[in-house]
Amino acid sequence: MTAETSQTLDRGLRVLKLLADTDHGLTVTELSTKLGVNRTVVYRLLATLEQHALVRRDLGGRARVGLGVLRLGRQVHPLVREAALPALRSLAEDIGATAHLTLVDGTEALAVAVVEPTWTDYHVAYRAGFRHPLDRGAAGRAILAARQSPSMEPGYTLTHGELEAGASGAAAPLVGVTGVEGSVGVVMLADSVPERVGPRVVEAAREVAEALR
Repeated sequence: MTAETSQTLDRGLRVLKLLADTDHGLTVTELSTKLGVNRTVVYRLLATLEQHALVRRDLGGRARVGLGVLRLGRQVHPLVREAALPALRSLAEDIGATAHLTLVDGTEALAVAVVEPTWTDYHVAYRAGFRHPLDRGAAGRAILAARQSPSMEPGYTLTHGELEAGASGAAAPLVGVTGVEGSVGVVMLADSVPERVGPRVVEAAREVAEALR
């Protein structure tokens, strides 16, 4: 802590991070131990966060992340989309295929930004807001691959016909962006993905990650 920072705000944010990292919630005693403060301080922090719907407590007294966090999270997507658009435009024009940024939303993959190429006679129609299971399609599979091997250099994932008949996809995960789990990819009408597409998608994912840092 420095003279310019707020200890109370810091503790409140730490509470939210601790709760976000658990599926089962935490008791006041557990939070007190993890934060290194007494239970009275934790009670005050939780009461304040509850007033803003950022924390809720179940009947057993365990604190969990509240629905107010979702309202804040919805405002993140436009900011992420704006930062990613230049790299997506370049990718779409270079490859001649629909480029997209996909983020994790619960157990699903959610397309939050889509750019279609301007010079092709036809391309796959892919819309922002499209959802699909994480274990189907290149975008979701790339995210799952990064989860399984977080310390490895990110590669790319190729799929065919998993989300749309006749369409192939390539995607690479976003790496090194705190609080954002997602991937950048392209989808095209082809039986297979050309060899140069995979490395180009990895490059675009790196550009988006840098824009978001």
